[in-house]
Amino acid sequence: PLFMAIDQEGGRVNRLKTKYGFPKSVTAEYLGILDNVDSTKYYAKTTAGILKRTGFNVNFAPVLDLASNPENPVIAKNGRSYGADPKLVYKHAKITVEEHNAEKIITVGKHFPGHGSSLADTHFGIADVTNTWDKSELIPYKRLINDGVLRGVMSAHIVNARLEPDSLPGTLSRKILQEILRNDLGFQGIIFSDDMQMHAITKHYGLESAIELGINAGLDVIIFSNNIQNSKNRTVSVVHKIITEMVLDGRIPMARINESYNRIMRTKADYLNVED
Repeated sequence: PLFMAIDQEGGRVNRLKTKYGFPKSVTAEYLGILDNVDSTKYYAKTTAGILKRTGFNVNFAPVLDLASNPENPVIAKNGRSYGADPKLVYKHAKITVEEHNAEKIITVGKHFPGHGSSLADTHFGIADVTNTWDKSELIPYKRLINDGVLRGVMSAHIVNARLEPDSLPGTLSRKILQEILRNDLGFQGIIFSDDMQMHAITKHYGLESAIELGINAGLDVIIFSNNIQNSKNRTVSVVHKIITEMVLDGRIPMARINESYNRIMRTKADYLNVED
């Protein structure tokens, strides 16, 4: 089957709203402050059940960013993080992941390698966390990967020159996605990009350049949400044509395409209980 994906974190990032007849959801921040495993399990179970019944099999959640910067305009101020303590984030994120797993909903932890310390919003431009990022932001990912429960990770468009010497955004960085996420942390699941139409990418990298860098960096699924001006220039057919041409002229190795294809099909076969 196709991946049918949704951003259903709860609270501000909530697509299945009460005005459409869905139950009220709460923010990760609320659950982190409450710090009650039964409450987190209740809301996670409710969300996963609704997604299952409505036909979704991928949820771009939970947020694994640490609320290390209370002035962060995209994470902390929107209540999207469970808290600043990586152990707290891991504890509640694991409950959320496991409740989704029980309903065969693939969860996608985000935003790797960590967006919580940023002072800017990558929806509108570059967010540089070189001087604010801390290695503790990797802890929730490492623990969930070690537990063997996390099937997906979403990249961040942040710039971190401490991890990426060429200052490429995480989404376009082989150093961050391949060397750190895959090799150092041992993640074998699917790497999804954040929306490639966010301005951190579109204002600084051309469409073709972003696609080439992202796939060669290790992205398995590239997301174009098509909700900005000129989206017609980034349709499935346009992007597919660009990728095909890059494979044919050697800019993207066919082996890189096969690697992602096999990983996606293996996940669908093993996790969604369908035949390859």
